[in-house]
Amino acid sequence: MDKSKATAYWTANLKLIVSLLAIWALVSYVFGILLAPALNGIRLGGLPLGFWFAQQGSIYVFVVLIFVYAARMQRLDEQFDVHE
Repeated sequence: MDKSKATAYWTANLKLIVSLLAIWALVSYVFGILLAPALNGIRLGGLPLGFWFAQQGSIYVFVVLIFVYAARMQRLDEQFDVHE
């Protein structure tokens, strides 16, 4: 792989990582902590939504983001011809 192609690959990889980490931070920190009092007026499964995000939602989102990352990286590897 030439240097420009490797640089483009890592740039795309870092953009993906940063965007997924931003989503995770939004869900876990903003929804679970900062907006929890405002979200507690909404109930999900009998629990206040702010509490749900802090206890369950951020974990579920993290697991989904792992699968999204794996799928997107597979496409990125194929695009740059570095797949197995």
